[in-house]
Amino acid sequence: MWAGLLKQPLFLLLSGIAALSMLVPASFAFALGSDAEGRAFLQSGFLGLIFVVLIGLVRAAKPRRRGEMGNLLALFAALALLPLFLALPFYEALRTTSYLNAYVEMVSALTTTGAALFDADRLSATLHLWRGLVGWMGGALIWVAAAAILAPLNLGGFEVTATAEPGQSDLLHGRFERADPQRRIIRVAAQLLPIYAGLTLALWVMLTITGDRPLVALIHAMSVLATSGITPLDGAGDARAGVPGEAITALFMLFALSRLTFSTDTITTARRGLHEDPEFRLGLVLVISVPLILFLRHWVASYSMEEEQNLVLALRALWGGLFTTLSFLTTTGFESVEWETARSWSGLETPGLIFLGLALIGGGVATTAGGVKLLRVWALYLNGLREMEKLVHPSSVGRAHGMSRRIRRHGAFIAWIFFMLFALSMAVFTMIFAGFGADLEAAIVLAIAGLSTTGPLITLASDQAIPLASLAPLAKLGFVAAMVLGRLEMLAIIALISSDIWRR
Repeated sequence: MWAGLLKQPLFLLLSGIAALSMLVPASFAFALGSDAEGRAFLQSGFLGLIFVVLIGLVRAAKPRRRGEMGNLLALFAALALLPLFLALPFYEALRTTSYLNAYVEMVSALTTTGAALFDADRLSATLHLWRGLVGWMGGALIWVAAAAILAPLNLGGFEVTATAEPGQSDLLHGRFERADPQRRIIRVAAQLLPIYAGLTLALWVMLTITGDRPLVALIHAMSVLATSGITPLDGAGDARAGVPGEAITALFMLFALSRLTFSTDTITTARRGLHEDPEFRLGLVLVISVPLILFLRHWVASYSMEEEQNLVLALRALWGGLFTTLSFLTTTGFESVEWETARSWSGLETPGLIFLGLALIGGGVATTAGGVKLLRVWALYLNGLREMEKLVHPSSVGRAHGMSRRIRRHGAFIAWIFFMLFALSMAVFTMIFAGFGADLEAAIVLAIAGLSTTGPLITLASDQAIPLASLAPLAKLGFVAAMVLGRLEMLAIIALISSDIWRR
């Protein structure tokens, strides 16, 4: 398998980028006077570069194979195997953990899950920067891979809109088949990465101006764009920026609701405006309706509470619900500084089901968000409307709604298949975690956190935080499998297994 991976230029390219990125925390550590941490990152980076250069020289004289499945295999390897290399400097710099824990931490960051194995005060500023940087690179990888790898194969949500079967190309993607896949990746990266970096820089500057420390602002900016939920604090609500910083952050979270917010490079855009995009509209409906229900619940469940009712308290509670709902819908997982106010206002004891439900729905197709995706939920909703219409008019012919023109004829059927695969995967991983000693609630939270790539669920979705580091080694590997599967999605895994790449 390693020999096959080394034949993939994309995997070598990603390995080289990973090695070069280690120079950033190395320079930061040396600037802080942490020479041991600086040497760990510097040496690992140079070793990685030497390895990539040597392999590249060996492969330079051999012809390259063009194939979409080869790039899909390289993407899978990047998510599952590249963290073995990314964990090396983390393990050497921390020195008080096992290599398995370091590997799980890096898989969590690269898949933009953001599940933390270590308390915030246990990691140095350099290691926090490395976690945030790896998560940010993972988000950039998904942005590029969605248009350059998954879209031509009708995967990652595009199967709902394309006419061909998942894992195959259709006539609308014919231009992608004729193009060199590697050149297409470079072209898409050149278009999207400046936008991605520019948005991150803008959010970093804004959060710094609103009061956050520069390192905290940088990590939070990278986490929001990548929807990784990584924070150097005990919780994102501890940031100094407060509500003004959250308001700015919420604007940037909207980029995870629909790809139309930042790009029109995929075939599913259909040249529509953002105001007509079903994903964005459905996302806004959820972001508004869920906090509003919690807000109105105050007069149903908490009418007898003897507290001063004032407009400021009501607005604080409403904002806490709005920001936290948007955060978990985009699978970022940041908790608002006013979330406790929102819970007290609504009389809500345990928010776990709300968080789990929002994370399961997820954000937009071809964004950094995880979950089932809003477009698939929209397709199932339209199908439900159509079925109810047929109950009233059995002989009717047509579609439930004009916006369904974005959905292919059998799009709802494929969306339902994906939902069933997601549910079966959740059941399997729940049994795995329960088999290794976790109680049922913890097992369900772990399964959904991994498959939806929403790591903060393990600390916020239940009454007590789940100690990820104390799980059995096989349970940790199961969580790794859940994160990779959730990031790449089951349909892509099936397409990869059923392809002929393994027979070459």
